[in-house]
Amino acid sequence: MATTATTEKGRRTRQRIIEATGEQILAAGIGGTTLDTVRAATLTSKSQLFHYFPGGKTELVREVAVWEGEQLLAAQEPEIHDLGSWESWRRWRDGLVAYYLGQGRWACPIGSLATEAASADPETSALITTSMSAWKDMLAAGVARMQAAGHVDASADGDLLATGIVASIQGGIILSQPERSPRPLEAVLDQVLDPLLVRTGTSRA
Repeated sequence: MATTATTEKGRRTRQRIIEATGEQILAAGIGGTTLDTVRAATLTSKSQLFHYFPGGKTELVREVAVWEGEQLLAAQEPEIHDLGSWESWRRWRDGLVAYYLGQGRWACPIGSLATEAASADPETSALITTSMSAWKDMLAAGVARMQAAGHVDASADGDLLATGIVASIQGGIILSQPERSPRPLEAVLDQVLDPLLVRTGTSRA
């Protein structure tokens, strides 16, 4: 996406605004986040805010969607590009749980954006869909590697399995919110991965 920040200082300021807005959206939602609250959190003026984001709140939310998608995938490095062994899947699973723990509250930034943006702004929704699709495709590629290695039945639908994994993660996070515990997310990840093992009669032990 286009940027008006041409200096290093300008790029840092712009990124700081994006990150602060992301934190506010995670805490209060898109509706509860305003340019005034962003200005207060980042100590920026109205003119400065519109210099970096001429499109106002709509543009800023879109930038947050892109950034959150990048953060989500980065948090799964390097395992998201492997997933060719049960050990790699376990490390991926543990790293993902740690990422959500590190958010400070039980919510998925990109999932939270998806819930609100789906009916509010088609462009933001499309950006989120792109991030989710990239995530799903990487997981499907991991399933394909496991199939090639003979660890998962070759007839299994990798795309369908990957979709189920992503959907289960989002559901697990929702269940973890009231408990303030990683256990529901951990449990749903284990449950969604275990059927893969059953297909070949193997185990992670």
